[in-house]
Amino acid sequence: MDVDVNLSLPTVRSVREGEINSFKESGSIASVADYAACRAIMLRASNNYSSASRYLPADKLLHVEALYALMRVGDDRVDVSHQGFRTPLEAIEDWEKTYWLAFERGESPHPVMRAYLDTAVKFGIPAETMSAYFRAMKEDLTVTRFPTFNHLLHYMEGSAIPVGRAMTHILGVREPYSIGEALPGADSLSTAMQLSNFWRDIGEDWAIDRVYLPLEDLQRFGYSLSDLGAQRIDERLIALLEFQFERTEKYYQRARTSVDMLNSGQWAVMTALEVYRALLGDIRSHGYNVFSRRAGTSNLKKIGLAIKAYWAIR
Repeated sequence: MDVDVNLSLPTVRSVREGEINSFKESGSIASVADYAACRAIMLRASNNYSSASRYLPADKLLHVEALYALMRVGDDRVDVSHQGFRTPLEAIEDWEKTYWLAFERGESPHPVMRAYLDTAVKFGIPAETMSAYFRAMKEDLTVTRFPTFNHLLHYMEGSAIPVGRAMTHILGVREPYSIGEALPGADSLSTAMQLSNFWRDIGEDWAIDRVYLPLEDLQRFGYSLSDLGAQRIDERLIALLEFQFERTEKYYQRARTSVDMLNSGQWAVMTALEVYRALLGDIRSHGYNVFSRRAGTSNLKKIGLAIKAYWAIR
């Protein structure tokens, strides 16, 4: 099969046709406009995530966008703006209340919540999947340091893992596998991707008084919070980051083994894996400077990584 043909991105027309067909079914909770609002949020907020999502089947894309928008609204209420509420805590608690009321009543006045509820109902995503997410978002308001890696994992059980679990339901699992068998791999990929983001954003997070490098690891490599504040790039920081990179790579390796269990979207998931994993290499190639530059991947390289992902799933 010719690779160039299969690597062409779905056009706007084909994606919208897929959406329209999905809404021909009776009983849809959300509208095309609700899902369009979710798409706008994802395109505005995440370059890497939206790039990988282009390789999703058209009938799955809008549901992945709904998932992303649900969590982005919550994240933004904590990190960006709590406009309309007295405090960020009040803002995220309102979003949590909106969430549970949507599942209780089967409807919602909020377009993003309607889209996610519609998605959850169609793909059997348990409402409880997001319980840990809301817990993590509230912790974000007070927890700015993590004594050990286990503490960081506990945080990611809410901030990252619900994404992968909901994605697994949306994409489905092919026979003879079960959702239960596929979830550990989804958890590993969610963890690896968020760890990559943490290491990319060390400087930005420090600016808002957050440190996701476990304090036990800072101590292990003799790199202090003062060194972090002074933006010192030396052999201690390099050793510390390489330790985290190796740890992160193990999660990527575990995730690879489960991509084949998915019933659809394998190319998109493997592309996301490669794009986020490439952040580690970019940090290395720029002298471990996680302070004055933000690691990233060029559009040309993303295409190359998508080709690599394509052949990995063949």
